[in-house]
Amino acid sequence: MLEVINIHKSFGDAHILKGVSATFEKGKTSLVIGQSGSGKTVFIKCMVGLLDPEEGEISFDSRIFNGLKEKEKRQIRKEIGMVFQGSALYDSMTVEENVMFPLKMFTSLSKTEMLERVSFVLNRVHLPDANNKYPSELSGGMKKRVAIARAIVMRPKYLFCDEPNSGLDPQTAIVIDNLIREITQEYDIITVINSHDMNSVMEIGDKIIFLKDGEKAWEGTKEDIFRTDNEAVVNFVYSSNLYKKVREAYRKDM
Repeated sequence: MLEVINIHKSFGDAHILKGVSATFEKGKTSLVIGQSGSGKTVFIKCMVGLLDPEEGEISFDSRIFNGLKEKEKRQIRKEIGMVFQGSALYDSMTVEENVMFPLKMFTSLSKTEMLERVSFVLNRVHLPDANNKYPSELSGGMKKRVAIARAIVMRPKYLFCDEPNSGLDPQTAIVIDNLIREITQEYDIITVINSHDMNSVMEIGDKIIFLKDGEKAWEGTKEDIFRTDNEAVVNFVYSSNLYKKVREAYRKDM
């Protein structure tokens, strides 16, 4: 289990996270949502160790990450996979080299073993013939799949995704959502996703955390969203007429 306990994070006089707590379980996709400036990107950066909170604890299976020495933190980092918003692929490297990069950095596998692992994960994300292509030759959806392959190449226990559907058309976004959910369940990973895409929330959100002004304002399932009277959630989620109509129809059937 991944536990975040009462974390605070500030930048100068700006108090971004104000005592946020949450738990995340294996085999489930948890989505963190909120308006721009709500603190969700800072939240995920604290969890993966890119930022250090001033107060609170981040616990990976009872290991307090922000209380560990650097050598111990490195061990946990080996267990973390990260999909960045812009995919963050190295343009000068082939797909194979991009996916292999974590293996070179964190393991002592032979070149043959690394190539076998890279081929396995590329097949898993449905890119069996992309090894020698460069990022410039790939579509946006293919780049995301390469980023996912790189994130899971180390067999992580924890997967973090920052706006994985950013810049994708709706059909491709569904493909990426389904792939993340499949991998989460197949490998029993703890997956945390920052998203503004309500389609993702409603399709794969086993657990949803809503941040507002640096605080956890609401938590529940995608089914709970249709029942809640939390004004901030209602205003955020049902800003479109489509979701307003869906909510109204759902509540009539309750």
